[in-house]
Amino acid sequence: MRKASISRKTSETEISVAINLDGTGAYACHTGVGFFDHMLDQLARHALIDLEITASGDLHIDDHHTVEDCGIALGQALAQALGEKRGIRRYGACHLAMDDALLRCALDLSGRPYLVWNVEFPSARIGSFDTELVREFFQAFSTHGGITLHMDKLHGINAHHIAEAAFKACARALREAVEVDPRKGDAIPSTKGAL
Repeated sequence: MRKASISRKTSETEISVAINLDGTGAYACHTGVGFFDHMLDQLARHALIDLEITASGDLHIDDHHTVEDCGIALGQALAQALGEKRGIRRYGACHLAMDDALLRCALDLSGRPYLVWNVEFPSARIGSFDTELVREFFQAFSTHGGITLHMDKLHGINAHHIAEAAFKACARALREAVEVDPRKGDAIPSTKGAL
C-alpha cells in the first residue's frame, strides 16, 4: 500500500500527516487556518488522495510557520509513500478553470525539487489569510516532496479563485503523476533506473 505517516515537531509547530495515494479523496484537515484547510481539502479531493493533517502552531504570531511546515510534512509524506516510484506515470499537468481564474500546473516527481511560480494575486489577503503563503506552501511541498513544479496564472482577478484554482490544478496534475501506469509494470520511470 502506498501510504505514509509523518510527524514533525519544532518550537513553532507540531504537525501530523497521514496520506494514502490510492485513496478516494477523503480528507480531514485541521490546521487552525480555515482558508488553508479549505485548500488542503481541495488538494485531497481532486488528487483522489486520502489526507489527514493535524497542526498546532504559533498562530498568535501569524499563519506562516503552520502553512510552511504543513507543506514540509506533506512533501515528506508524499515522498515516503511513493518509495522508489516504481510503475508511476511520474509526470502530470493540468489547465484548471475556475470562474475568472485559469491556472496551469505541470509537475515531475523527479526527486529534483524546483519551483517555478508565476502567480500574482490582486490582493494581499483572502479574508485574514496572507496570499503570500500560497507560494510558501508550494515551495515547501515541492522541496520536501522532490517535485519539479511549475505553476502559472494565465487569467484571474479574484484572489480566492486564483488560490483555489492553483491547489486544484496541482491536485489534478499530482493525481496523474502518482497513478500506476499499466504499461510500466514495476519499472522506475527513468533511463537512470532511479529517481
